[in-house]
Amino acid sequence: MAGLAAAVAVARGAATPAPRPGTVPGMVAFAGGHTRIGSEGGAPSESPPFVADVKPFLLDVHPVTVGEFREFVEATHFVTQSDRAGSSGVFDTAGGGWQLVDGADWQHPQGPSAPAAEADHPVTQVSWNDAVAYCSWRGKRLPTEIEWEHAARNGHSGGPQYAWGDALVVDGHYKANTWQGTFPARNTVEDGYRYTSPVGAFGTLPSGLTDMGGNVWQWCQDWYRPYPDRGKPFTPTADSERVTRGGSFMCDPKFCHGFRVSARGHAAPDTGLMHIGFRCAKDPPA
Repeated sequence: MAGLAAAVAVARGAATPAPRPGTVPGMVAFAGGHTRIGSEGGAPSESPPFVADVKPFLLDVHPVTVGEFREFVEATHFVTQSDRAGSSGVFDTAGGGWQLVDGADWQHPQGPSAPAAEADHPVTQVSWNDAVAYCSWRGKRLPTEIEWEHAARNGHSGGPQYAWGDALVVDGHYKANTWQGTFPARNTVEDGYRYTSPVGAFGTLPSGLTDMGGNVWQWCQDWYRPYPDRGKPFTPTADSERVTRGGSFMCDPKFCHGFRVSARGHAAPDTGLMHIGFRCAKDPPA
């Protein structure tokens, strides 16, 4: 009966325990509990909303940076899938579509002729498989999309549409790195960043996390499936894709409102793209 009462309280918007200071440096600990996932007013992929049980977990304060990923590569001599392929996905704003660019990789996300990625920006052009390898090296894992959304809601159930509130602009200041103007023809860059921004540039959430909306989409553990299929047997095929969360600097709310807490994206697990990164999660210490 106690579990049923808690689930009913969650459905009514009651808060679950707030996050607490992390016991692992650079991570925020979430107590878990019952949490509401999804949205009735968002894209069809976000429906129907449901109540999920979340076990305690820790989540990186910010997405993995270029500098952090470089430590991994230098220590392990890891070669990303984009490096092995010799090209990766770059969006051509002039043509309005994606193209494979020779030499595009995590160090040069838009290709060798463009500026190199800065150390304090989120690493991109890393596949889901690359992200799993990095997290494993750190003794961590990718978060589930349930964990990711619970964290984006600051450890509570329900709440505003964004991790920071209900408005993208507050007192004239942007709260996330997104697209301003009309995608893809015109970006006014009112938020100060045409592409990625340094992690934490748009402030810290009540939970202690940063970049839980905008900047880069973030890989999650899960295969992308409709919510009603959760719990059903599933065998991945060559066309199956992994979930991404959080939106990116390419999200124009008129076309892609991906920086809402309930929004879901997806991409092939062997794909590197200039607007997808990741952060790691971890089970709490015993």
